[in-house]
Amino acid sequence: MTTTRYTARPIAPQVLKELRVTDDAGRPAAPFPDTEGGAPLRCCLRRSDPGERIALVSYAPLRRWAAETGATPGAYDEQGPVFIHAEECAGPDTEVLPFTGSHRTLRRYSAEGHILGGRLVEGTAAFPQALREAFDDPAVELVHVRAVEYGCFLYEVRRGLEEGRD
Repeated sequence: MTTTRYTARPIAPQVLKELRVTDDAGRPAAPFPDTEGGAPLRCCLRRSDPGERIALVSYAPLRRWAAETGATPGAYDEQGPVFIHAEECAGPDTEVLPFTGSHRTLRRYSAEGHILGGRLVEGTAAFPQALREAFDDPAVELVHVRAVEYGCFLYEVRRGLEEGRD
């Protein structure tokens, strides 16, 4: 039986390179040492360690996706704060969906970049079913996983079938 496997997509390396200079709000990056650790890094999809140099930058995920695909999200284009490493990093080192241990919102988007709906997801065990339900709708092209507390973008999951066997 073929199964669908969902992959969290970090911010792309070329985009990270740009954000480390000027963010999507036009501001220069301002790296700092993370004294406490625990910041959700969108470059490698893990939490920061104390002492790592990170930056908080403004990122417009739907705008960046639309530039790749030719979509026109219109008013759904938004930007918000994300933490990234201040310097290039190796990216994710696991295929496990990150940041699933807290309440999250899954926002579904069409190929045009318009919001088709959302869902509150409570805990790691609920993620596979919530993503399966989202992509069961043929109009859904991608899903943004966001923090409930602040609405911040965590990562993107795109439509796509990867082969696997049960």
